[in-house]
Amino acid sequence: MQKFIYRGTFLTANAKIRLYVPTALAEGKKIALGEEQSRYLKNVMRLAAGDNILLFDGKNGEFAATMENVGKKEISAAVGRRTRPFAPLPDIWLLFAPVKKDRTDFIIEKATELGATKIIPVITRRTITGTVRCERFRAQAIEAAEQSRRLDVPQIEEPQKLEELLPKWPETRKLFFMDESGGGQPARKIMATGGQPAALLIGPEGGFAAEEFAALRQCPFASAVSLGPLILRSETAAAAALCLWQAANEYWDKDENAEKV
Repeated sequence: MQKFIYRGTFLTANAKIRLYVPTALAEGKKIALGEEQSRYLKNVMRLAAGDNILLFDGKNGEFAATMENVGKKEISAAVGRRTRPFAPLPDIWLLFAPVKKDRTDFIIEKATELGATKIIPVITRRTITGTVRCERFRAQAIEAAEQSRRLDVPQIEEPQKLEELLPKWPETRKLFFMDESGGGQPARKIMATGGQPAALLIGPEGGFAAEEFAALRQCPFASAVSLGPLILRSETAAAAALCLWQAANEYWDKDENAEKV
């Protein structure tokens, strides 16, 4: 039988599909998949009763499951063995000023792949987009988590104004804001937090207004970060900042799921 190596777990060829479900999973449990997921499995992937899939719920890990009753609008599945235990990611938030649609889509997707645990759209004085569709963001985050092997889905917050966010900020969480004006410190020197909660703030196209820079610099929990001498697009800055934070905190040095040959 053809086998696939799935980062340390051997799976049959028809068990490559991972789906997030909001239902708590456990071995031996029967669950019903929603209409959209059922349509995807049946009509797009052409799966049928008896085929295997992977499920994760964001709390209990990843489980193998077997499709059973395949109806017109719903598929039931039997949850089998747990293939991976749940392990929380480092506590890093991403805050960003929404930009144009495709670029915001990129930010949500890459933030999910790069381990952001919470994503918060932030409205600044120079934010150019007027519509923030958080339900769309949540759907994109779920899809990115399914494809990237994440065991959870980042929390998507409703948009908040920067001027209202800072006064209620939890002071135990370090806030790193990207400063393209030249006033920030090199990321590699200040981003290591020793495992403590942190957040990254990406400004809008055109950068933060002078009043916003002043407000951020007055916050004892905030530090300005430089991403180098070049001016980066917002979506590039978001991905770069997350990469730098993960590297500085040695997250990428840990690969407990790597296949040992």
